[in-house]
Amino acid sequence: MNSFKEKIKKLLQEDNFDENLQDIHKFPPLKVVNALLSLLLTTNEELKNRVVKSFGEIVAKLTENNLETARIVMRRLMLSLNDESGGIGWNSPEAMGEIMARSDKLADEYHKILISYAMGGGNELDFEGLQKSVIAGLKRLSRVHPNLVKEVEHLLNE
Repeated sequence: MNSFKEKIKKLLQEDNFDENLQDIHKFPPLKVVNALLSLLLTTNEELKNRVVKSFGEIVAKLTENNLETARIVMRRLMLSLNDESGGIGWNSPEAMGEIMARSDKLADEYHKILISYAMGGGNELDFEGLQKSVIAGLKRLSRVHPNLVKEVEHLLNE
């Protein structure tokens, strides 16, 4: 892992996470996004939650200044879930939900895609771990925009 990724990981793991998150905002957003993408694969629950929260904050802030770049980040998360990507985007749906919870613009544009990962019709994600991440992402989105996830609210109460 390169030194920047290690630096971000260390900031995410320290006890003063909320203060460190403010420091993370001082770095170039796309450099942070790249580090967070690799850290999103963690199996450590506390680190994953901090990575997801950081994703939401960084990309929402990015949306204010550069909506198209924020859209590219969302598409990268979606691509990581595509069979042809060569990998599995563990925790990507949850990050998408957190981003949309913090950005009305991205929520309006991408909520149906996140919903489609939970529904039948050919776009649902097969792995149980990915399904849990989809539900977690939908729950994050529902806390801010319950109206956008009405059609799957029955999945959120299970």
